[in-house]
Amino acid sequence: MSALATTSPPVTGIDPRGARFSATVTSVVLALVLLSPSPVSLILLAVQAAVFAAGATRGVQRTAYAAVFRGVVRPHVGAPTELEDPRPPRFGQGLGLAFVGVALVALVLGLTTVGLVSVGLALVAALLNAVFGLCLGCELYLILRRALPR
Repeated sequence: MSALATTSPPVTGIDPRGARFSATVTSVVLALVLLSPSPVSLILLAVQAAVFAAGATRGVQRTAYAAVFRGVVRPHVGAPTELEDPRPPRFGQGLGLAFVGVALVALVLGLTTVGLVSVGLALVAALLNAVFGLCLGCELYLILRRALPR
């Protein structure tokens, strides 16, 4: 057994459908931000930043979107047939927070182009996850895990 296996806490899996549901809600929120540049879009962006912050710090299974999935969607779709490691999506939430944080600061400072481009990049990543199940943050996490020494 490797040193990593003996010192790491056990990982409990998450329902991958919940992650895609969250990406779908995130896509809608970010699209609304792009379609309605106004003070309301700053509020939506701040809410999305809070969701990303919760996912990055407490885990993706402890976000508001995950709670909606568990309470409303999952009872209708049943238990998952497989679970996935929560660490890559959690890293992805941190990346989402970085992009949305840059966007929020830029928009508050009046740097509209920077803010909207940052929102657009976050939207593309969320849409890839929602539509195709491709989590860019998860893929980057795996690349970094392979590249960095243990």
